[in-house]
Amino acid sequence: MEKVTIQVSRTEKGYSASCDLLPGWVVAVTGDFEALEKEVQESVDFYVDCAKEDYETYPVVFDREYIFEYKFDIQSLLCFYQNIFSFSALEHLTGINQKQLCHYAAGRSKPRLEQAKKIVDGLHRLAGELNRVSI
Repeated sequence: MEKVTIQVSRTEKGYSASCDLLPGWVVAVTGDFEALEKEVQESVDFYVDCAKEDYETYPVVFDREYIFEYKFDIQSLLCFYQNIFSFSALEHLTGINQKQLCHYAAGRSKPRLEQAKKIVDGLHRLAGELNRVSI
């Protein structure tokens, strides 16, 4: 199964998405990330259907089995998890001061690549730990 990368950004009232495979294609929603996921799938399906009807070319990946891989910028990632993790908890996971994390989430500053990697690695570590838990 192939992965189709969707770049995600947080907007003032929701999310927006784009895909390098579809130049000029942008989806935006008011609301939560689940609404964006639904809209992305519907929009891509519509795009492909229209291309087929008009005998236009489109990326062949959409003729095979694929899944969307959502890539968040750091500000959007922090905003997405803001209601799940406190900045204090994220500080513990990432080793980055919670005040600095707050600045990243608010868009007052952008993390260097090293800091962005710490955030993503911390969340991946947590996911790995949770994946090993069983009852």
